[in-house]
Amino acid sequence: MSSGESLELLDFVVDHLEVGIFGVDAGMRVVLWNRFMATHSGHSADKVLGHKLFELFPELPAKWLEKKIHNVFVLKNYAFTSWEQRPYLFRFRHSRPVTGGVDAMQQSCTFLPVKDCADDVQYVCVTLFDYTDTALFQQRLVRAIDELGREKEEQRRLIAKLEEAQGQLLQSEKLASIGQLAAGVAHEINNPVGFVHSNLGTLENYVRDLLRLAEACDETAANGATPAAILESVATLKREVDFTFMKDDIRCLLTESKEGLERVKKIVQDLKDFSHVDNKQEWQWTDLHKCLDSTLNVVANEIKYKAQVVKNYGALPQVECMPSQLNQVFMNLLVNAAHAIDKNGVITVSTGISERWAWIAVNDTGSGISAENLKRIFDPFFTTKPVGEGTGLGLSVSYSIIANHGGRIEVDSELGKGTTFRVYVPIEQTKAEAVASAA
Repeated sequence: MSSGESLELLDFVVDHLEVGIFGVDAGMRVVLWNRFMATHSGHSADKVLGHKLFELFPELPAKWLEKKIHNVFVLKNYAFTSWEQRPYLFRFRHSRPVTGGVDAMQQSCTFLPVKDCADDVQYVCVTLFDYTDTALFQQRLVRAIDELGREKEEQRRLIAKLEEAQGQLLQSEKLASIGQLAAGVAHEINNPVGFVHSNLGTLENYVRDLLRLAEACDETAANGATPAAILESVATLKREVDFTFMKDDIRCLLTESKEGLERVKKIVQDLKDFSHVDNKQEWQWTDLHKCLDSTLNVVANEIKYKAQVVKNYGALPQVECMPSQLNQVFMNLLVNAAHAIDKNGVITVSTGISERWAWIAVNDTGSGISAENLKRIFDPFFTTKPVGEGTGLGLSVSYSIIANHGGRIEVDSELGKGTTFRVYVPIEQTKAEAVASAA
């Protein structure tokens, strides 16, 4: 390639680079003005060359910029260890309004000396990089990130509302279930309370007779009667009140009353265990057999007239769970099993472990579930019960509770033979599961 061709190539490259390039002499007259500068400044090369830079562009910071260019002209041959240390390689950033727009044009300039053979600076070449588009993209990116942040915050609020609604739904279903069981629990409590009340009435009469007997003895002794006379009087009164029967009956009444009160105490304790009213809603290590027993006692009135309960408990370790929520699942499954049986059925409650899972199965010998309904049993508000007899939320809420525990519910049913619900929950909650469900 000849020197002429090289110069043509150099001119072509300088003119077609997507970087502004212009040069000035010591008098600040423009000696080089490439096409990029012409396009972005609105001044063609023939209108600029030979003219002073600051007369053409009075908006430039002339005093500061002229000083910088002058410093490049007076540079001598200093020894620098790296290219970046050369004092004329500094960048000048500035912004100016874009015509017809609200954003600012942002540019970065680099100043380079052009020297002659004597190593004196003849011209200063300025390269100008326009990063307006990059800045605008960054602005849009920042706005997009801000928008994503707002959307994320809105999602957090929506999730919080959904969690609140789920909590309210859970509480509503629990209240509905307790309302459904209230009559049965009241009946279970009313029986022992009834005979304790009756026994207290009988004891009141016995105490009255015993007090009369004691007063008669005191009165006879006060009248100076002989011991023989006192004994005769006491014997007569004993025969009148049938003291021998009274003595035996009092023992029986006290035993029955204590048993009745123990029964009431047990029902109340089972209700407390069922609802865990003394505990916060948090993860606890729990004996699921105890949970099942307390739930069975709470729903006893729903079951005892329809089915016999068979417990087939396996070996279960303590399970990390929310006990009151699992109690609600057990209650829903047991009550549904009872409702599926017309009369004289069997409900079998089984437990066991499978690797890291604890499982609880509730099997009934009821009417079973059709295939088409089996696909919908966990849908909210779906129920096959008559209007007014079910909310359609029991299994849906149970499904949500078990999912919240990181578990699953499986169901197997055959029309006319019965249904088995099997619940799997992890024996120990992983940190991810516990955090996700508490969030």
